[in-house]
Amino acid sequence: MHDAGGQGWRITMDTSSPILIALYLRDVAGLDGAGTPALSHATPKVRHADHSHLTAEVGGFSALKTEWEAWWHQLLKAYPEEAPRLSPPDFKAFANSPALQRVLQAHFGAALSWARERVAEYQEIEAEREASGATLMLGDLVQDRLLEVGRSSRDFRLSIIELPLNEPRAWYLEPDKMIMSHKLLSQPEVFRSYVQPVVEMLA
Repeated sequence: MHDAGGQGWRITMDTSSPILIALYLRDVAGLDGAGTPALSHATPKVRHADHSHLTAEVGGFSALKTEWEAWWHQLLKAYPEEAPRLSPPDFKAFANSPALQRVLQAHFGAALSWARERVAEYQEIEAEREASGATLMLGDLVQDRLLEVGRSSRDFRLSIIELPLNEPRAWYLEPDKMIMSHKLLSQPEVFRSYVQPVVEMLA
C-alpha cells in the first residue's frame, strides 16, 4: 500500500483480493460492461467460459449479471473492508444469489490463484515505485492545490483501488474512492489528468 498524508488529509493506493476475484469472475462469465463503473477488461486476459448449464435453473445470464452487480457494489462500498466473506466451498453468504454462488463454486480456485498472482505483481510494482519516488506525486498534487488556493487543506480521505485493467485510465467513485489501472502511475501526465481534478474538489 502507498500512503501519503498531511494535516487533515490522506491518500492511499492499494489493490484488493476480493475485488480482484470479482473482476476475474466478471470476465470469465462474459459480463462485459457490468457494474458501475463499467471497467475495461482485466489483464492478463481471462478466458470466457459458458455458464448457461450452471445458471439455467436459477435465472440464467440476467440473474447472474444482477447478482454480480449487487456484489460488486457491496465490495466497492465496503472497501477497504471485505464484504461479504468468501467462504468456500458453500459460499453461504451468497445463498440469496444462487447464480453467482454457482459460478463462485465453479471458478473460485482459479479466481483465487489469478488474484494472488496479480497481488504479487502489484507488490513488485509498489517496491519499484517506492525506490524511484514515483509516489511522491500524490503529495505534490495536494501541495500544488493548496499553494494555488492559499489555504490549508480541508479534511479528506481518498482511497485509490488499483486493478490490472487493460485500459490506462481511472474512474472516480463519489465521494472518496477511485478505481485505477495499476499501470497508470507510470504515465505521470495521464495519472495527473485523472487524479488532479479529484484532489482539487476534495482539498
